[in-house]
Amino acid sequence: MNDVLRTLSEARPDELNPDAPVGHDVRRMELARAMTAGDDTAARGKRRRVRPVWALGLAGAVAAGALVAVTVIPAGTGPAGDPGGGQAVDAKTVLLAAAERADGQPDTVRAYWYRVLVASHTHTVGSAGARYTIVTREREESWMPSEPGVKAWSRHRYLGAKPATEADAEAWRRAGSPRRFEVALPIAPGSKIAKPRTVFEAGAGPVRSVRGTPMVDGNKIYWIGHNVTMREVQSLPADPERLKAELMRWYDGRGTEGGGPARAEMWLYNVAQGLVMELPVRPRVRAAAFRMLAGLPSVKSLGRVRDPRGRAGDAVAVDRKTPGGVVRHRMIIDSSTGTALATENIMLNPKDGKGGPAGRAMSSVVTLTAEWTDSGPR
Repeated sequence: MNDVLRTLSEARPDELNPDAPVGHDVRRMELARAMTAGDDTAARGKRRRVRPVWALGLAGAVAAGALVAVTVIPAGTGPAGDPGGGQAVDAKTVLLAAAERADGQPDTVRAYWYRVLVASHTHTVGSAGARYTIVTREREESWMPSEPGVKAWSRHRYLGAKPATEADAEAWRRAGSPRRFEVALPIAPGSKIAKPRTVFEAGAGPVRSVRGTPMVDGNKIYWIGHNVTMREVQSLPADPERLKAELMRWYDGRGTEGGGPARAEMWLYNVAQGLVMELPVRPRVRAAAFRMLAGLPSVKSLGRVRDPRGRAGDAVAVDRKTPGGVVRHRMIIDSSTGTALATENIMLNPKDGKGGPAGRAMSSVVTLTAEWTDSGPR
């Protein structure tokens, strides 16, 4: 039992009385604990502790794509047809369950933090009257050194493009089954000014050769509101309130990748999801980040879902208004292990019909691997 649960238990001297009143927060914590119960219950309380800028990685870049002029929508006030309403298990319960599991993970640092991500994006292509949507995917591997003076390494591969749905596939076939797709991307999220047209190939590209990547200022490899070293990432506080205060020192009113304004809660949500999904923070810090997320009032629970790889998990989300419409930023969590599986940006309510159909995932990032290893690039 962790310290929070022990305190709650000791504060309930008559808990054996079935008629004794029990507060909602106590019930939530008990349910969170029950959700994490597994075959290793006896060992769960044992905690072992050993001791470009890469920004927020692919997940942060995807999240930033909808963060210009954001208005956070309070939980329970989403658009009509909101699938997150009326959930039996609320977001706080889901996040506290994940926190308890993360809190008990081994805290061992090795030579490299090895991470494998797959990012997907949707694009509308084709001529007027014959438009359809494609999905592009890219895989990223990275090896971040735990010690200063060692180069970071990365490997990337474009995985190709294909129609998003069967209806899109039919439109693609009517268009002659093209193998190249031209897309006009805005210079910034929400901007009406586009970059020169980008061409995506249907087929996968070659693996980009592994290369040593120099650090910013020699040793800074991550971004959590400002550039930080591996040692600073490893030194983040493991208390939710102290962690929040440390992160908020770097909030300047803009989104996580700069650009337009973003509310503090949305900014904190995206930085925190980077901590739990990608960064090599200590297990107790990951647990603190989950608990910090549990304290954000706009985070809602969406129940059990499957991520883009088909893995089951518990989904939480924040809905926000953007220039293109109402977007849901969803994070899928494996509460049984205390890990985040994926993030998705879903268009709930497109503005003026220009943001694509309601319910479409505009982008996603899936974490396949995030672990310490002594094996370098291979």
